[in-house]
Amino acid sequence: MSRNYKEDQINEVEALDSIYCGEMEVLQTEPFHKFQIPIATEEYNADAAEDSEKGLACKLVFTYTALYPDEAPLVEIEEAENFEENFEAKLLEHLRKTIEENIGMEMIFSLVSSAQEWLNVQWDEHKKNQEDERARRVQEVEEAERKKFEGTRVTVETFMKWKLEFEESTGIAAKREKNNDSKKLTGRELFMCDNTLNDSDIKFLLEAGESLENVKIDETLFQDIGELDLDDDDDEDWVPGADDDDD
Repeated sequence: MSRNYKEDQINEVEALDSIYCGEMEVLQTEPFHKFQIPIATEEYNADAAEDSEKGLACKLVFTYTALYPDEAPLVEIEEAENFEENFEAKLLEHLRKTIEENIGMEMIFSLVSSAQEWLNVQWDEHKKNQEDERARRVQEVEEAERKKFEGTRVTVETFMKWKLEFEESTGIAAKREKNNDSKKLTGRELFMCDNTLNDSDIKFLLEAGESLENVKIDETLFQDIGELDLDDDDDEDWVPGADDDDD
């Protein structure tokens, strides 16, 4: 027995009209029924101010075909409100998949329910994104305020750079350099402080191939060392290796 598609379609329209309590509007009956059903998120408010969050809303327009429900109905989206640029295409693709799952059965109620759920999901994501954005802005403000009290984090490099600039701006560096110049050691002081000079002659002998065992020291040169007058006043003019006599 062949299926009476027209009768099935009329019965579904009557059932939908009772489900949606007069919200459904029949646009035409011939050659096939065409009707629209509005859907909206729970927060949707058509009378809300222009800059307030209105929610999402649109009207789903269905048109039966000769072999519906064994073939897909035509689906359109009209009077979309607060949709992002690609929302209509995404919603139609979502409905196409739902149609494929319900082919052969009266499916308008399933399509409306699926579209309503999709709309709610998009709005929840929108609200979450808005909340995340607000939280990010608050965090940026708090971070900026915290930096005012914390100042710049100090590292070894930044401290040394600051120290150098500070000393140059206050004249401390010039004073330190001047003090260092005034504390320069005399030639004798350098000689007495430099222990490496103690064995310099021995190094010269070794480099010349002499053996320390063959080195003879003339002790008479040191017999009268106690009679030498070593005056501290002459320290600055004293040069290592220089003879005290003009002879």
